[in-house]
This record gives sequence, structure tokens and C-alpha cells, in this order.
Amino acid sequence: MKYSMCLSASPAKFEAVPFTGSFEKNLRLISDMGFDGVELAVRNPKETDLDALLGCLEAEGLSVPAIGTGQAWGEEGLSFTDPDREIRKQAVERAVSHLPFARQTGAAVIIGLLRGILTPGTDPVQAHEWMYDAFSRCCDEALKYGVRIAFEPINRYETSLLNGAEEGLEFIEQVGSSNLGMLLDTFHMNIEEPSIEGSIRLAGDKIFHFHYADSNRNYPGSGHLDFASILTALKDTGYTGFLSGEHRSYPDGETAARKGIEYLKSLGIE
Repeated sequence: MKYSMCLSASPAKFEAVPFTGSFEKNLRLISDMGFDGVELAVRNPKETDLDALLGCLEAEGLSVPAIGTGQAWGEEGLSFTDPDREIRKQAVERAVSHLPFARQTGAAVIIGLLRGILTPGTDPVQAHEWMYDAFSRCCDEALKYGVRIAFEPINRYETSLLNGAEEGLEFIEQVGSSNLGMLLDTFHMNIEEPSIEGSIRLAGDKIFHFHYADSNRNYPGSGHLDFASILTALKDTGYTGFLSGEHRSYPDGETAARKGIEYLKSLGIE
């Protein structure tokens, strides 16, 4: 198994990114803990010195398996399903703007809450059409760069759009792009899936990336999830990508990251 840790390229409000402060210092800590890569959260590539980030990553020997786009939603309110056509347009443009760096690093581009929520008064069928159109355009552009798009099923308390793996597979089939898959997250799966292991096996080769957090959204081993069974199911699918830590920084970022990777590695599932 290969391990990565979520790290924001700039200050962020999202609580499930354990590290804050100096980017270079955090990379060094992450590398020293035995992680193989960093899942980068980038709000706006045009306002970020990506060459400098890449230099720091190369200095620590860390890969970039995925790029998170959630800050465009969390910090700016951009989404694929906003009733405002201009906001939808900006959301797609923001997603597409990640593609050059994704090609350079070999990363997948994650679409989580950038897809949006069902706003009051919006017809669910219309929201689905907007979402379908946005994903289709992003996938078409991503194909030109050889980049994969990974959308994340997110629990019902955060959005009513694409909550579970089975629904996600139906959406992938509808869009029909070979470079569209899923990011599965154990925290969300614990809420939505009848069986985490069953849904992992159902998703199979459509799993492009994987997030780990325990049932309480803290580091693995601090809640009730059976990670030995979960990782075995993931291995059975033939998944060879990264396991990426997206959990809260309790009791602090460094301790949480260290305890999480140590616990997962102790299970002996390679």
C-alpha cells in the first residue's frame, strides 16, 4: 500500500486537513513519517506558485496522487449545480484549470463538494442535468491532458447529490467517459454504505483514489471501523493507488498523521 496525506497549499477552513502552517516544514514531517505522497488541496492554480510547490515536493521525494478542489466551494461558493449560470461556468473553469499541474504530477483531479448541493427551489432533475453537463465537459478536457477525474460520494448531511458508491457507478455509466472514476472515503462510506467492504468490491476498478478516516473522522484506530477488512477488500479489487489521510487533527496534526499511518501499516496488508 502507498500512503499520502492531505495538505493544503494555502490556509484553509476545512477541518479534516491535519496540517497547517509552513508548507515546507509540513512536507518534511510527512516524509519523515513514511508517507509516499501528498494529496494537495489547491484553491486556485492561477494564484499559486505551482513550480515552487513542485520543487518542495521533489526535494522531499513525495508524489502527488491527487489534487483536491474543495476550497473553491468552501472558500468561494463555486459549484456545478448553482442556479446562477455564471457561477456554474466559473466552477467548471476552476476544475479545468487544475489539469496542467495534474498532468505534470500524474495526479487525479478530485471533485467533491465542487459539484454543489441541491439549493432550495432547484428542481433535482435540473441539478442533475447541470452536474452531468459539468462533469462531461471536465472529463472531455481532462482526456486531452491524460488526466483522470475522481468524484467523491459524500454523505447526505453535506449534499444530496451522489451520496453512495452504487449511485456513483450509475453516474459514471451515464457520463460515459473512460477517465471518470470515484474517490471512496471511509468516513462517508460509514454513513452511507450498507457494507463498506461490499461497496469497495462493487466499485472495483472505478476506484481512482481512496481516503481514510475512522468513524469519528479522527485517525484510523481511534474509532470503530475495521480497517483490516476494509484494506483487504480494497486489495482484492486490484487497487494499486494511494491511501490518503483526510481526518481531523486530534489531538494535533502531527500526532494524528503519525498514529494513523502507524496503525494502518501495523495491519500488515501490503
